[in-house]
Amino acid sequence: MVKRAIALGGGGPAAGLHIGVLEALANAGITFDVWALSCIGAWVGIVYNQFDGVENKDRAEKTYQFFKNGVFRDNEGYKRFPINTVFGPDWESIGQAVTNFAMDPKTYRDLWDPSSIMNAYRESMSLWFGQQDCGKQFANLDRGDVNRWILNQVLAPNPFVRYFTSMMYLSHVTGLSRINYPHSQFMKSINFEALKKTEKPFIFHNAWNLDEHKLALFSNRPMTQRAEDKEYKGSISASSLCACSALPFVEETVRIDGVTYCEGALVDTVNFESLLEEHHRPPHDPLHQIWVSRIVDAKQVRKPENLHDALANLCQLFAATVGEDDVKLFKYHVRYDKPKSEKDRWEGTIVEIRVPGHISFKWNHSNLDMGRKLGKAAAEQAIKAYEDHEKRPAHDGPHFINEDPAKDHPQGWQKVLDTYHDCRK
Repeated sequence: MVKRAIALGGGGPAAGLHIGVLEALANAGITFDVWALSCIGAWVGIVYNQFDGVENKDRAEKTYQFFKNGVFRDNEGYKRFPINTVFGPDWESIGQAVTNFAMDPKTYRDLWDPSSIMNAYRESMSLWFGQQDCGKQFANLDRGDVNRWILNQVLAPNPFVRYFTSMMYLSHVTGLSRINYPHSQFMKSINFEALKKTEKPFIFHNAWNLDEHKLALFSNRPMTQRAEDKEYKGSISASSLCACSALPFVEETVRIDGVTYCEGALVDTVNFESLLEEHHRPPHDPLHQIWVSRIVDAKQVRKPENLHDALANLCQLFAATVGEDDVKLFKYHVRYDKPKSEKDRWEGTIVEIRVPGHISFKWNHSNLDMGRKLGKAAAEQAIKAYEDHEKRPAHDGPHFINEDPAKDHPQGWQKVLDTYHDCRK
């Protein structure tokens, strides 16, 4: 019997792509024994697997409804409020942090610095007025010179600006938003207990342990993790799910049992090593296939038109490049490394699901719908490439399917491109 794993990578507002991928796989009757998840892939994978008594073909629709009604904003509302429905600032913590900052006597040290004010005055005179004709000649400055002067000679020495700037950056606020509210109605809408049932596949996601500087793994069943740079930290929960997507600056870090975590996809978005360590090597049964839906690549990091796009690039850049590099490195090691022992050898199959062109960074319904269509078309093409491969005479592995979808299954890839262009219209 074929033992399959699926890896759902990070990519933020590209969640619809994962949903479309899972829809196509379910329609083809392809199921998975192991789910390796990170960032938005963890949200999609966990929501998808939480439903009891639901056919696989219906899980994608229910997952879509969860994100449409609970995370993505309607198109009209998003036009002038371009934030999803869960990235809310923690007003209570912000207020407490500001109060603590204002009440701390240390806050008021070094705000007034006469020497820096005098230096700023002298440097301003030297900058703005030439050195000839007793300083009466007005200097011709570049815009960069003006901006730098405003920053260093106007704002930096000003005690009021120093106070409010330090309040913004140095008070104890670790992110623009917070979603780690385990007892909120939103988080309680995910049935984490259902994931622990014996009929469920093995599911795990990662997070980055900021205290011990190692990758932490959370799963729906105990793991026997043996790698020195990783550690099994317990069951999947509302807080662990929030931790795995706590992108620095965008979301607050998450504390679980006294340990602070942030997003694990910053380090590993595909979880190849953990898949083999936990689900292939003895005493585990061999892992035959890994299907990869990493949803973004470097082409989807694009020139920003505004701060909305620039902030989206922050998560897309690492999710794309880390995911791409993970796949490339894994292929390289499998192809060329001489294994230390026979148990370290892997001769399975990797099926990559690729999506063309640029995705949208918007957390709105249109992007969710577009992603679902594209993900479904891309997965159908990968499935065709896989089926074509299975018809060929067997030979020793490893096998890498859909590395170049335009060659592996050109007709299917053309259908994906047509879907993409239809969505762009």
